[in-house]
Amino acid sequence: MATVADATGFTPGAISQQVAALERAVGVRLVVRAGRRVLLTDAGRTLADRAGRLVAAEEEALQSVRGADAEVAGRLHLGRFGGTAAALLPAVLEAVEERHPAFRLTSRELDVDDAAGAVRRGDVDVAFGLDYSSAPIPRSGDVQLVLLRTERSGLVTADGADRDPGALAELADFADADWVLPPAGTHYGEAIRSACRLAGFEPRAAHELLDIVATLTLASRGAGLAPATPMMLGLVPGLPLRVVELAQQLRRDVVLVRRDADAQRNKVAAVTATVRAVVQACPNTQPTPQTGRP
Repeated sequence: MATVADATGFTPGAISQQVAALERAVGVRLVVRAGRRVLLTDAGRTLADRAGRLVAAEEEALQSVRGADAEVAGRLHLGRFGGTAAALLPAVLEAVEERHPAFRLTSRELDVDDAAGAVRRGDVDVAFGLDYSSAPIPRSGDVQLVLLRTERSGLVTADGADRDPGALAELADFADADWVLPPAGTHYGEAIRSACRLAGFEPRAAHELLDIVATLTLASRGAGLAPATPMMLGLVPGLPLRVVELAQQLRRDVVLVRRDADAQRNKVAAVTATVRAVVQACPNTQPTPQTGRP
């Protein structure tokens, strides 16, 4: 009760009264005491599961009634991760300010693997995410993934390394090489390792790290091979790197995650359109804007 009170700005007594009122309305017990805590009963869990859909339906109805032509104003929170912060966020902020001067877009750093969870919990309104076929974003019916761009990964090595720049390489050609990889517990790390395993080997990670700039810097100094996409390479234009194109189709989708119920909200629709326009204008993009309900 105290935790809920802190999160909602009410007193524990007020929360207790609201729960009691709900129990009178539905005619069954919704919570039971367990020591100093309270737990949901089966009926309480059932009501909680459906409450989110009821609130979302109410919000969607309100947004429809208020109309799509209302001025885009107020504030919206965008979740982003390191790569998008450098590659896309400045241009997105500039475009939002130009298109909607009464509107303010704020952002916060999040774990890219938790993009859908952060949106679903309401930590942010929308979020950039990365979707891999072998390590996809967890799907649920209450969020949408708006596809912004599909990228193909190559491998980068130190410039001057003994590689033929004109030929497509097989992943298996690098079975004995040192690699600079994201950690195995991340979606990106699992996607790369899965591709290598399909090619018949386990990559030898000489260095494991999440930071893209640090990864490519290490690769440029001969510390190991690193997978990289055009957006990643755009973060380090001055590094002495050679790109090795792969015969394998190592792809990732850059997506914007939003709640299904928010798709028609003026602010969410405006940010979605702005982000799409920015991605299409970025060099080395392969935009395929469309919306898919997972």
